[in-house]
Amino acid sequence: MIEKELLDILVCPKSHKPLAPAEPSLIARLNQVVAARALKNVAGRIVEAKLDGGLVCHDEGLLYPIIDDIPVMLVDEAIPIDPTTSNP
Repeated sequence: MIEKELLDILVCPKSHKPLAPAEPSLIARLNQVVAARALKNVAGRIVEAKLDGGLVCHDEGLLYPIIDDIPVMLVDEAIPIDPTTSNP
């Protein structure tokens, strides 16, 4: 879980727009795809680690994964998400 104070200062490294915590249902769906070794990040690499959570940039349609309770704030490691599946 990301502390509110940290969430207040973190922004999307690509757009510099605010981030929102990903809904648990989105993380569960993405983890199913991770388990099937079919989820790719922006760089085109297969995501191998189970996601503990994520931070969503709605403007970019990206999820920055949280792995081992650490947000990975690198654009190449972000996961493209369909805007209709992310939390509003």
